[in-house]
Amino acid sequence: MTGRPYPKIELHVHLEATVRPERLLEIARRNDVALPARTPDGLERFCRFGGFEEFVVVWVKTTGVLRHGRDFRQVVVDYAADLAAQGCRYAEALFSPSEPMMRGVPWQEVFEGYCDGADEARELHGVDVRFTPDITRNFPPEIGERLANWAVRYRDRGVVGISLGGSEDRFPPAPFARAFAIAREGGLKAAPHAGETAGPASIRSALDDLGADRLRHGVRAVEDTGLLSELAERGVVCDVTPVSNLRTGVVASLEEHPLPTMLAAGVKCSVGSDDPVLMQTSLTQDCEAAVRLGHTPRGMYEHGVAGAFCDERTRARLEAVGATFDWESVDTR
Repeated sequence: MTGRPYPKIELHVHLEATVRPERLLEIARRNDVALPARTPDGLERFCRFGGFEEFVVVWVKTTGVLRHGRDFRQVVVDYAADLAAQGCRYAEALFSPSEPMMRGVPWQEVFEGYCDGADEARELHGVDVRFTPDITRNFPPEIGERLANWAVRYRDRGVVGISLGGSEDRFPPAPFARAFAIAREGGLKAAPHAGETAGPASIRSALDDLGADRLRHGVRAVEDTGLLSELAERGVVCDVTPVSNLRTGVVASLEEHPLPTMLAAGVKCSVGSDDPVLMQTSLTQDCEAAVRLGHTPRGMYEHGVAGAFCDERTRARLEAVGATFDWESVDTR
């Protein structure tokens, strides 16, 4: 694709995996934490993995350097600069606060750091960053309930929902129902990961047990035509990440990605970068992949607006951007 970047919305990105190797090494030195490599090139080599479980190992060994509010704030500001350069107007980013909490970082410091970063990002880069903190399903459900309570406390600082991440194939959604009920009672929405490394049963549980308003991934709904039709009829937006699905082995090739089938069934699909540094991608690259699979720049933007958990004033502003932009000028070659 050439020309100026067209407007984008990103609803599926893990902030811990947006940190570039140079910054990661800087934070590691600052916090006196050892990384698996001492140079940017070495870290890039370490971050190459062969499947989802290897990806989890890489994630744990690289994101553990984030220890203080300053670190979390810096992550948001840095990524907002990347988003602004790519034309992104709004992002609902994930972070996993239970992981630093398990390393001894207070919940409050994690939430304050990220929320302070969003305030600074908006001022410096003009990108509106909201949050859907991620429950790590590998931890006991009680920790997820604590996360949900903290998320509700920060509703006025840009937390708009919660998510559920981790090893989907080993930890089903149902045990986390209470955490999602706490969030819902506190005015937050639900966007759990489902239908990535587990099949339609995981999606069904995310809908029925967690009350999912939106799905992170959802691509394996194509294995159940009835479920796929239900997602379309209910208007459940799926946050699709084509390059990530390729890197983790969810699909064998981009040509085999379920996105065309989902779109043909009427399912709205936003497009995100998931873990851009670890997946060697970017929001722009994922959008390019989605276009090759039959999505359109305008469609991606409008599906993103439809799925966003933002307030109505923000939604109206984003809709106005989409309505006034000259989409016909976009060169997708």
